[in-house]
Amino acid sequence: MESGVLVIAALILLFLIVIAKTAVVVPQQNAYVVERLGKFAGTLDAGFHILVPFVDVIRYKHILKEMAIDIPEQVCITRDNVQVGVDGVLYLRVLNPERASYGISDFRFAIMQLAQTTLRSEIGRIDLDKTFEERTNINTQVVTEVDKATEAWGVKVMRYEIKNITPPHDVLSAMEKQMRAEREKRAVILTSEGQRDANINNAEGEKQKVIKASEARRQQQINEAEGQANAIRAIANATAEGIRAVATAINSPGGRDAVQLRVAEQYIGQFGNLAKTGNTLIIPTNLADISGVIATAMNVVKQQQG
Repeated sequence: MESGVLVIAALILLFLIVIAKTAVVVPQQNAYVVERLGKFAGTLDAGFHILVPFVDVIRYKHILKEMAIDIPEQVCITRDNVQVGVDGVLYLRVLNPERASYGISDFRFAIMQLAQTTLRSEIGRIDLDKTFEERTNINTQVVTEVDKATEAWGVKVMRYEIKNITPPHDVLSAMEKQMRAEREKRAVILTSEGQRDANINNAEGEKQKVIKASEARRQQQINEAEGQANAIRAIANATAEGIRAVATAINSPGGRDAVQLRVAEQYIGQFGNLAKTGNTLIIPTNLADISGVIATAMNVVKQQQG
C-alpha cells in the first residue's frame, strides 16, 4: 500500500517537472529563443507555449521594448587638442531575436564600445568651441555609424543623446573669462550704440526744430506780405473809388464851382498855416490873383480827367 502511494507521488512529481519544463508563458513585448538538441528551433512570441520535454530548451530571452544604455564618460580629444569628458545615453531596440542571439555574443557591450569609439572620432573632428553647438550633429552621426553595424545583429539604434561635455578646469576658467570679456564688450558696444542713437535723435530733433521754425517764419512773412498787399489793394481801391466819386461830382451840375470854391479855401487855409508856423513869411507874387490860382488848379483837374 505504501509503495503504491510512493509511486503515485513520484508520478505526480514527474508530471509537475515535465509541465514545468514544457509549459512556457512568454510575457508581452518579450521573445524567447528555443533550441532543440542544441540547434535553433524557433522564437516564442508573447503567449502560452508547450515545449518538447527534455528536447527543447529556452536558450535566450530578449526584451523587445526600447532600452536605454548608459554610455560611461570617456576622455575625447578635440581638433584643437583639448581633452573633454563626454558621456551619453543610447536608445536601442531588438528587432530580430535570432540574430541578436547568434549574431554576436553580447550586443549591449558591443554597441556600447562602438558608440564610444564613434563618439571619440566625431569629437576629434571639431574644435572645443563648437562641441556644444554641434551636439545635435554629433548625436546624429553616432546613431548613423552605430546603426550600420548593429543591423547585422538584429538591433536597431533609435537615438543617442550626449548628457555632459566636461572640459578641464583650466579650460573652463579660460572660457569663463572669455565669456565675461565678450559680455563686457557687448555691453560697451550697446552703450556706445545707444549714445550714438541718442545723439542722432537729438541732432534730428534740432534739425526738425530749425526747419519748423524757418517754415513758421516763412509762413509769417508770407502772411504779412499778403496782409500788406491786401491793405495796399484796399487803399488803392478806396482811393480809386474816391477819385471816381470826385470825378463824378465834378462832372455833375455845379461841380466845377464847388471845386473852385474848395481850391480857394485850401489855398487860403494853407497860406494861413504857413504864416502861423514860421517866423519868415514868403508871399507869392500873385497873391492878389486868386482867380489865377484857381484857374491853374482847374486846368490840372481837366488834364487829369482827360
